Amino acid sequence: MDTKENDSKLFTPGPLTTSLTVKQAMLHHLGSRDMIFINISSHTYASPDEYTTVLIPGSGTYAVEATFSTSVPRQDAKILIIENGAYGQRMIKICQALNIPYDVISFGETERVQIDLVANKLKLNTYTHVAIIHCETTSGILNPIEEIGQLVYDHGSTVYIVDSMSGFGAIPVSLRNGHITYLISSSNKCIEGVPGFAFVISKRKHLLTCQGQARSLVLDLYDQYTYMEQSKQFRFTPPTHTMLAFKRALDELEQEGGVQGRARRYQNNNRVIRDQMKALGFVELIKPEYQTYIITSYYYPPAPFQFQTFYNKLSDKHQLIYPGKTTVADCFRIGNIGRLFENDMITLVTCIKEVCQEMNIDLPLNIDDEIENNKFHITDY
Repeated sequence: MDTKENDSKLFTPGPLTTSLTVKQAMLHHLGSRDMIFINISSHTYASPDEYTTVLIPGSGTYAVEATFSTSVPRQDAKILIIENGAYGQRMIKICQALNIPYDVISFGETERVQIDLVANKLKLNTYTHVAIIHCETTSGILNPIEEIGQLVYDHGSTVYIVDSMSGFGAIPVSLRNGHITYLISSSNKCIEGVPGFAFVISKRKHLLTCQGQARSLVLDLYDQYTYMEQSKQFRFTPPTHTMLAFKRALDELEQEGGVQGRARRYQNNNRVIRDQMKALGFVELIKPEYQTYIITSYYYPPAPFQFQTFYNKLSDKHQLIYPGKTTVADCFRIGNIGRLFENDMITLVTCIKEVCQEMNIDLPLNIDDEIENNKFHITDY
């Protein structure tokens, strides 16, 4: 079932537009010790012997910090962070806050991670852990996590951490082929649930070596895992309503054909928005070969364009987009994920045409030359 007609459509990286049935799943009260809720929790984290899923209340960043805090020993450890955007840079801040020794290999915000440079970095240095973003939603770049995972595996006994916040559930990934030790995502991204908890798909063998390593009581993956294994309950107050919504969202993911089925819808959304925005003259920030179908970034048009006015006018039409998050260009982002379909993408473009007309912006745009001549600069709005 789709969303209510008067709801705004969220063309964002998350939280996302959800189905009405996912929302309706939250219209029930369950106690945290109720067997119905315990069964739902058990269903959510049930997994094969090699991997287990640890649920962490809070945003996706809570789970990233929990993974770093728990999986990295307090002594004789060093993590390599591979970054090409704001979410990789957030990992650096986590290491600084937790006093974890780290090294960084950085790529431009509009560039894909280069496998050969990472290989050279690993060859010349010794690391106990390597961390990377799967889909860098700063821009929409898809990083080659399985290829990097093979490098990490060849490097030795290194732990490999993948933040797949905006990829898991819509971009196929093999934990085994990618040699992934920890994969992190959240309830309110491509699985199309609502915000409230994140999860860490963890290689059980390594997780069981992490007792006593966490720098936090609440964000202790090992304790959370062992407590849930023994009691089938959260250590602290669980996000009951979010869990109910997530259970429904998982059912709807399965009904759609799993990851492959959802990927097809998102790919079509992405094709429609890119074709129609190109026809209007909007220019993409990222090279097509670097992009995935999760989110697309566009350069701002020239004056008289003002993003806040553009945003407000689209919001008045119940169409919500996000500003860009790069430091290299003024841009905005259009997400293709969540409970969105081809008609929603067409409606958004129609509204963009109307807003441009209201702002006296002539279409189609002709901004390639301005971009080429570096006339675009970062401004504050």
